[in-house]
Amino acid sequence: MAIIGIDLGTTNSLAAVWRNGKSELIPNAAGEFLTPSAVSVDEDGSILVGRAARDRLISAPDRTAARFKRFMGTEKTYTLAGRTFRPEELSALVLRRLREDAEAYLGEPVAEAVVSVPAYFAEAQRAATKRAAALAGLKVERLVNEPSAAAVAGHISEGERDKVCLVFDLGGGTLDVSLVERFENVVSVTAVNGDNRLGGQDFDHAVARGFCEDCGLDFESLTARQKEMITRQAETCKMALTHQEIVGMSVDDGVISASLTLSNEWLIRKSGALFQRMTAPIQRVFLDAGISPQEVDDLVMVGGSSHMPVVRRYIARFLGREPARDSRPDTAIALGAGICAGIKARAGDLKALVLTDVCPFTLGVSNYNISEPSRDLMSPIIERNSVLPTSKMRVYYTVHDGQEKVDIRVYQGENRYCADNTQLGQLRLKVPPAPRGQQSVKIRFTYDINGLLEVEAVSEAGQTERLVLQNKDMTPEEARLRLQELSKLKLHPREQEEYRAMLARGERLYAATIGGLREEVGRMLDWYQQQLSTQETLRIAKATKKIDQFFDQVEAYMGDAALPPPEPFEEDDL
Repeated sequence: MAIIGIDLGTTNSLAAVWRNGKSELIPNAAGEFLTPSAVSVDEDGSILVGRAARDRLISAPDRTAARFKRFMGTEKTYTLAGRTFRPEELSALVLRRLREDAEAYLGEPVAEAVVSVPAYFAEAQRAATKRAAALAGLKVERLVNEPSAAAVAGHISEGERDKVCLVFDLGGGTLDVSLVERFENVVSVTAVNGDNRLGGQDFDHAVARGFCEDCGLDFESLTARQKEMITRQAETCKMALTHQEIVGMSVDDGVISASLTLSNEWLIRKSGALFQRMTAPIQRVFLDAGISPQEVDDLVMVGGSSHMPVVRRYIARFLGREPARDSRPDTAIALGAGICAGIKARAGDLKALVLTDVCPFTLGVSNYNISEPSRDLMSPIIERNSVLPTSKMRVYYTVHDGQEKVDIRVYQGENRYCADNTQLGQLRLKVPPAPRGQQSVKIRFTYDINGLLEVEAVSEAGQTERLVLQNKDMTPEEARLRLQELSKLKLHPREQEEYRAMLARGERLYAATIGGLREEVGRMLDWYQQQLSTQETLRIAKATKKIDQFFDQVEAYMGDAALPPPEPFEEDDL
């Protein structure tokens, strides 16, 4: 059975498959690659998906829904022709259509997929996406961040030169900004940030409201049908401004009649606040990654809304760099998801490519607040933008005399107080009664790239409790196998064969040298062990190459005294 990659978008969705050495887009029944993410209930009760549904947003707004991706993982519901749907149920109908189109195109069953999600999707939104896939008859173990998929689609996985890409992904409903780096065969996301409430539809609404304002209409007092009519016309004019300097916008439904001439300058005036919101995620990404805009090799702009000239000019001016010409805004994410599907299927021509991602939000536990006991503090264990998979541990101490138990509550988020973050689960650990601060608890978080989080708490007395937070659609057997994989993360990379061999080589050279050269070899070994302790694939790959080159120089010097000794090693930030 084939494994496909899916870009489940706010406005449009696409599918791709890896075959014949490349990622190939899959056409739908109409022969098009873009399937509108819209669902409608027809008068006879049948379900319409795609273009047929999108065209009913105006004629049958009470039977049609679109842009529901923005509400994945929330309690919002949609009532269509008297039937209630959750966002993931509507998304499941879109995914099912993509699966059926893929099966018709490929001529074989499709039971598994890699689905892209906004990098800044929280755990609830990612879990909802997996539930949608399960409802569509698709097994989804791997979710790939949309900017990661876009980067892999060409700008980062091709060519010989190592590079750093800033991926600016402005879709219909979300904005993602990611720094993605390639070093040899490792493609690694360095940092992500974004805004889950900023996308093309916000520009549509800005144009619609600006039109009403300039034409003397009160947008809020209009009927649902009139609002949708004006918003759809606003979207059409916004898209026309992509290749025209001036467009005319007019609406007339027999009740209201208005017209206005729009330009990109007018669009900028009406959307000023949206442009300002774009810059904050970019600044945070550079801050988290610890690099400057000057270190970026490529600016990759993807997502349908990045077609807008005003957006491209604004971001180019902000970064002082022109976007890459071949970014393929509409299809890059789907093509990247197809590559990831090929990796998942262990395609022979992709085995050498290693793709790592990061945790978009901080994971931690509640910590007792001495100043305000009623407001627990967030204590991070896995920081946001930690490379996945990862395993981190922190030690905590009892806070009360005679304390016999420790309640461990697990949270996700960036806020100082736990109440402002999202609680994911909790467990209770027994501890021997003792004066406060005398009993310790080791808490380890182990998190994989597929979203499985294991929380392990161990007291000084050896009492152990575990909590596994997993996707609700994962079977017990799948969870057991994942936990076996996670247990390997708790082993230090020093214990892996390749790194043991490198350390053994260094220890041999240390024994064979004397004086300053011996000190330099020892310092290099200490530095390398520090890099291994990070458990970050990209950092370790760079460190391994660097120490291998250094050892080559040492051995060459030892074999030929006429050569100068190796240059003293200077630590740098990998």
